[in-house]
Amino acid sequence: MTSPWPFAVSTLGMPGLGLDEVCRVAKNARCDGLELRAHPGTGVRAGMGHAALAKARGLLAWAGLTALSVAGYVKIAADAPDDEVLAALRADIGLAADLGARFLRVFPGGDGERDWEPAARRLRAVAPLARETGVRVLIETHDSHPTGVAVRRILDATGEPETTGAIWDVLHTWRHGETPAATYAALHGHLGYVQIKDAAPDLTPVPLGEGDVPLTEVRAALAEGGYDGWISLEWERAWHPEVAPVEEILPAARAWAKDQPISEA
Repeated sequence: MTSPWPFAVSTLGMPGLGLDEVCRVAKNARCDGLELRAHPGTGVRAGMGHAALAKARGLLAWAGLTALSVAGYVKIAADAPDDEVLAALRADIGLAADLGARFLRVFPGGDGERDWEPAARRLRAVAPLARETGVRVLIETHDSHPTGVAVRRILDATGEPETTGAIWDVLHTWRHGETPAATYAALHGHLGYVQIKDAAPDLTPVPLGEGDVPLTEVRAALAEGGYDGWISLEWERAWHPEVAPVEEILPAARAWAKDQPISEA
């Protein structure tokens, strides 16, 4: 299968907006889903009460949006006690399940690519809960494991393909010298979704097609590999408040996912 792929946007691109405004922006841009950042400022966080959860589910339903994932911040290879990491993991899995999200994003967060053992051990420990709730835990290509090959080592060591997987952040794999074809080959069969973005040489976010990220090669790797998952725009305005509002970036990003000219987005 090739594109069009279902398209989501991360709430990272809408700092300061409540979930009602986030849903309005995504609905107006004809998004299919949302990547929900787990952060107090977004209104989505572990421990939010029943009323807040019900309101969030209602807003998503009103906008016709799928809760693609909860983008959590747990570092599964962190130098921290297992009990601490596992408690945070279980809380975020519960949050994703309560919101109807199919995925939970985690970071590697180790000291190097060889830090696969604690990550694998912790993912195995939460596998029964992930299986029970139907939430798949996805490792983003990030920090200590920024390439598809590095993340695949953790997944292979974990041995839980039904409850674990990967998010391909196209910026990080490119920055660390891995070609899109190599990333897809490493993560094929494990991809939950793909985060798209573009950046200038200094890594400042720019609209798709105006930076150095090899998005044409990413599209080719996905299409040739028969990828049939989601595409999500991660516009890092929370970290770069000087860049344009996400509303200005969404049309071209949606067009990329839907394989349309920008004028049709």
